[in-house]
Amino acid sequence: MQRLKTRPQFQATLAGGTVSRTAHFALHRLVLTPQAQTLLAQAEQVGPAPSPEQALFDLADVWLGAMVPKRWAKRAVTRNAIKRQIYNVSANYRDRLPLASHVVRLRTGFDRKQFISATSEALKLAVRLELVQLFERATRQETTA
Repeated sequence: MQRLKTRPQFQATLAGGTVSRTAHFALHRLVLTPQAQTLLAQAEQVGPAPSPEQALFDLADVWLGAMVPKRWAKRAVTRNAIKRQIYNVSANYRDRLPLASHVVRLRTGFDRKQFISATSEALKLAVRLELVQLFERATRQETTA
């Protein structure tokens, strides 16, 4: 699994559309065409040229990025803990995710009254359970589509 690193990669993936949502997270996906197909299309000059988004992702692999804005997680230690959870949970779904670029975005904050500590075990468990739910919904939609 490759990690998104540049702003254009994140922007292209976010423009791809939302695949799954939970109370606190959203999963965005940009489907990538295999590179062999893109190269054949360029060589034969059949159809339109590959999109600029395809050029951002040079490897045919599953790409993943995590967005945890300061707006929803004020403390850096909390943002880093949530990102770690995102990458750890997504590793379990690597084989079930399609060849695409994915961004997991925190869309609302966790209640600071309920989760007083910045990195409490209760917060980590709540984040993990919700991420499992997010990825289950996304992979279930893939199998039914």
